[in-house]
Amino acid sequence: MTDLHVTTGHILALRLFDVAYGIDIVRAEALWAAHATGRTSRARLTATPPKAMAFGVEPLTIMLDPVTIPLDHLPPGWPPVEAVVTARLYDFGTVSLAMRIPTPNLAWPDYVDLLNTIDAAVGQASGTRMWEKMLADLRLVIAGALVRPTPSSVWEDYLIGVVSAFDERFTAAEILQRVDLVPLLSGETRVLSDGARTDLLRQRFSYYVDDLVVLTWDRAFIYEPRGDSDVADVLEVANAQLLQMRYYDELLDDELPRMYDLVEATRSTWNLLAARRYAELARKLYTLVAEVTELTEKVDNALQVTEDVYLARIYAAALDLYRVPTVSRAVQRKLAIIRDTYTALYDEASSSRSQMMEAAILLLIFVELMLAVLRH
Repeated sequence: MTDLHVTTGHILALRLFDVAYGIDIVRAEALWAAHATGRTSRARLTATPPKAMAFGVEPLTIMLDPVTIPLDHLPPGWPPVEAVVTARLYDFGTVSLAMRIPTPNLAWPDYVDLLNTIDAAVGQASGTRMWEKMLADLRLVIAGALVRPTPSSVWEDYLIGVVSAFDERFTAAEILQRVDLVPLLSGETRVLSDGARTDLLRQRFSYYVDDLVVLTWDRAFIYEPRGDSDVADVLEVANAQLLQMRYYDELLDDELPRMYDLVEATRSTWNLLAARRYAELARKLYTLVAEVTELTEKVDNALQVTEDVYLARIYAAALDLYRVPTVSRAVQRKLAIIRDTYTALYDEASSSRSQMMEAAILLLIFVELMLAVLRH
């Protein structure tokens, strides 16, 4: 393969956090505007008509202060690597932080080395602290817009190599022939097997003859001569959906054992308040099911695809590749268990109330009989 030069391009490093039950986007926009006037915008797909693909609730994009990424092993004379930083807020409680690193005129192997170096830097301990500081600073400003804030214990990373121009103009087929995408998509320096290479290149898409998108689990390559960012935006939404589904899956994993313990404790107690305890536990489970169902519907409807077949294919492939439907089904199975438990508890509460009423009636009959005996 011929080594080419990337004349125009950038590297996009994403880290997504779950920060709250929900985010009031309008309130967040007002809070940030008061903090830094003119540095917000509502997200829209740049090249796609709104009727073809649109956000359920348009997320809010915020410009943050640029950062310098500390990189090791840079060639002598290289300037510090500066990143433009943005945050995107989704109404279902996700914040996506993005570091966009413009790349100088680089030979393809150097571009891949830089991407892998940046990936290592933003993923290590110092990089994690950098992400967390940016998130903490943002949360301080938009705290009033967070609905039931939560600790950011779950996150997702994604890395995208974007090329707008090589030193020559190529079709997608020519790029696949002349550029080795495998080191970029895998992060590996050793030679991979033919089977591994085939798997890495399996999810590739083109709309025009001169554009190309290749997806993997945690990385993507985008060649877009027109400079559109729609594909990167769609991949970010898919990652946000994965993050939220993972969060709910882990939440329900933690909740199910507690639910079993509470049910057992309630059933092992026999007293006059058993019906009330059944009803209180049933209400708690119903509230949990309602909240998770509402939020999963918001997540599912985060991006609505209608007419843009190309972006729809990429979006569907990304969701499948990231296992969003699999995690979503796991969430739905756990919700079904909780719904069944709620139904059983509701029935037991009703049964317990009926037993109490029967006991009360029998007691009243007994009292009436005793009073009759005493009177005679």
